Amino acid sequence: MRIGELARTAAVSTKTIRFYEQAGLLPEPPRTSSGYRDYCPDTAHRLEFVRTAQAAGIALADIRDILALRDTGQAPCERVSELIDRHLGNVRRRIADLRATEHALDQLKARASTYTAASCAATAVCGIFTR
Repeated sequence: MRIGELARTAAVSTKTIRFYEQAGLLPEPPRTSSGYRDYCPDTAHRLEFVRTAQAAGIALADIRDILALRDTGQAPCERVSELIDRHLGNVRRRIADLRATEHALDQLKARASTYTAASCAATAVCGIFTR
């Protein structure tokens, strides 16, 4: 199938397909005698995997590693599970950091509600950030 048909089937742009080829996520397809890319139907499944993994926050380099395992005939399930665990841990740490930031901003907002330009010391840049 040609690139346009693959793009419609996989619900991605032709530009995305070309990018994934350059990034090593899709093998370079054979060309027709007129020079058009000729993708096999299984490429749509590979594109779906890439999009789903990306949506879960898996890095392209990790996706490429998973695909390389599969391309050698190995089931990448253990590697995928490790990546999910690692990524989930990172997300949970970021959530904790964001909660701490939210708390700090709530405190600053409460402090800001009591300040006016007149109450700000002339030597301070902004009294809301200093005590």
